[in-house]
Amino acid sequence: MLAEKNNFTITRMVRLLEVSRSGYYAWRGREPSARAIRREGIEQKVVWFHGDSDEVYGSPRILADLRADGETISRKTVAKTMQRLGLVGICPKRWKTTTIIDHADAYPGDAVKREWDTGALNQVWVGDITYLRTWEGWVYLATVIDAHSRRVIGWAIADHMRTDLIQDALTMALVLRGDRPARVIFHTDRGTQYASAQITAFAAANGITRSMGLTGICWDNALAESFFATLKTEFYYRRVWPTRARATRDVGAWIEDRYNRHRRHSSIGNVSPADFELQYSSQTAEVQLAA
Repeated sequence: MLAEKNNFTITRMVRLLEVSRSGYYAWRGREPSARAIRREGIEQKVVWFHGDSDEVYGSPRILADLRADGETISRKTVAKTMQRLGLVGICPKRWKTTTIIDHADAYPGDAVKREWDTGALNQVWVGDITYLRTWEGWVYLATVIDAHSRRVIGWAIADHMRTDLIQDALTMALVLRGDRPARVIFHTDRGTQYASAQITAFAAANGITRSMGLTGICWDNALAESFFATLKTEFYYRRVWPTRARATRDVGAWIEDRYNRHRRHSSIGNVSPADFELQYSSQTAEVQLAA
């Protein structure tokens, strides 16, 4: 009735709806209940957190945001609120195998066996290449991810798939990490760039142990594949890319800002990789002091 008062008289509406005129005015003057106020506040926060995630978060990550903001709330309530507001998260598409192999290359064994997280940083790094389309043609992204924190510690984008692309991503990871354990496993698929003599020599010179899964089995490099699915579904496929330069700039910014520093990951306690590494460093320091 309140919404339609400019179109119809109150007298007519109370007669058609079979309610009392005094009851309507009593309702208008009534203060909203604590429950209604809380519901409105939750809805406003859900809308804000969903928008802040670039409209990709579903109820689990929105729940984590709300709880971090001090709200005591269940996942079911968050899911119902998002449904009521017409908000939905984004889910990755199924993987496609894009690995190109050269049977003349020599492949190291699988030193990981899908056990990505060993409980510490700089134990297992995973890498892969993906294709990104622009109006000017393809660009190619190579990444290096720490399997414990899920942080992208090295990446490189170029208009070619030469082995230099892989070496550039690894060099970035080595510079970022600085001091490392004597043995770091770098796990990839059997792409010809990863099996090349150039990467073999580079890995040996920098104390990196190479590891490779089987060809055509995406689960053997699932962690790297999962990152690319997130990148494309939550960011890349939702925009147009006229130039390679814009794709290079914006993808790099998304990796460093959104993915590494803000996006919550369910596998590491619904915090960002950067926050997870800060927690890891604090816990490690406390253990060393206690010893």
